Amino acid sequence: LSVYFFSNLISPIMDASTGYVKVAYHEAKKGDFSKCLLLYSGGLDTSVMLKWIQEHYECKVIALTIDMGQTADNLEEVRAKALTLGAEAAIVVDAKEEFADVLLAEAIKANADYQGGYALSCPLGRVMISKLAVKYAEEYQCEVIAHGCTGKGNDQVRFEGYITTLNPKLKTIAPVREWGMGREEEIEYAKNHGIPCLQTSDRPYSYDENMWGNTGEGGEIENPELVPPLPNILQWCRPVAQTPDEPQLVKIDFEQGVPVAVDGERMKLCDIIHHLNKTGGVHGVGVINLIEDRIVGLKVRGIYENPAATILIAAHRKLEMLVSTREENELKDFIDRKWAYLTYAAKWYDPVMYHLHAYTNSQNKKVTGTATVQLHKGMAQVVALQSENSLFNANLATFNRSATFNQNASAGFIEIYNLAQKTAFNVHNFEQDLGTN
Repeated sequence: LSVYFFSNLISPIMDASTGYVKVAYHEAKKGDFSKCLLLYSGGLDTSVMLKWIQEHYECKVIALTIDMGQTADNLEEVRAKALTLGAEAAIVVDAKEEFADVLLAEAIKANADYQGGYALSCPLGRVMISKLAVKYAEEYQCEVIAHGCTGKGNDQVRFEGYITTLNPKLKTIAPVREWGMGREEEIEYAKNHGIPCLQTSDRPYSYDENMWGNTGEGGEIENPELVPPLPNILQWCRPVAQTPDEPQLVKIDFEQGVPVAVDGERMKLCDIIHHLNKTGGVHGVGVINLIEDRIVGLKVRGIYENPAATILIAAHRKLEMLVSTREENELKDFIDRKWAYLTYAAKWYDPVMYHLHAYTNSQNKKVTGTATVQLHKGMAQVVALQSENSLFNANLATFNRSATFNQNASAGFIEIYNLAQKTAFNVHNFEQDLGTN
């Protein structure tokens, strides 16, 4: 394999028409391939790409669209649009159940949260898309896979990293990175080439969604000094001012860390997520205004809507805490943060992720029970928990008279527990150094 890598290293090559310099071995160059698989969403970037690739690379294009529960698009219309724009074939793959059962189940067990409420919908979606992209590129004998990521984002790292990990012989192109067009130039290109798009100068937002979340970027969102006009931006959730005054209780049943029922009705995980997205969206739950650190070193802002994820993770986290010891919960908190960072940072196939999953699945074997969540004015609060594995013991914890807890032992415990602190303080009084009494 190493011989393959080193024999395929290339010298930097500049495209004279765009000024873009290709420096990585996995970047395909014009004339080296005849067929390209395009990761096609039907949005502005990939629709412009479909035309641009045909013109610039003079190759055939196969459009691949993955159904992961996105709601904004009619995927048959997306497929038809791809064919209208010149795709040789347009494939729509239903991956909803696989996405939920394989990836989102792990996200729930790992309490997915990157830097404050972002449930990692894009990073997890990129794993699913990359896996299927490689499969269909091989099936349709495409030498190259094209994605619609910019040179400043995370997804270029995820797609190119995962694709070349899963099949080192495949190459990639990134037209948005190559052509150097900004959002306004893309809109103008689309108009000039008869490509329909939703974006306008007055409504410049770009969205990326799957069942786990909806990401909004562009316009006022980009500048953290501006207040984003949420009524104009939100697609899944109501602004808090427009949510019901009365709270709603939702009961979620878990088995070994995975949600299996809502309000007593058993459902597939993908259906639970769909249901809670609607229910949570009504109450404005899961709207995250996040300043995040990108893989490439930039600090950016995004508006995330992940109502079902917010509800399920809140419920799971509290139930997990109920059935686990303090030491388990402290270690799990560290594991979860590491899992979230590695998932965000395009490391899904790094061996360490398999080790993290092994621990997470081990601890979640006992996360079985019911969590009751109150939804109200943008908040998802866990208000009740029940589990046969609960470590809560009413006879021990009650403030009422109890013969089970031996209070006679408390004073001796305090004396031993306090020994190190008492000894250190009387050797040196650190309060004097701090200037306090």
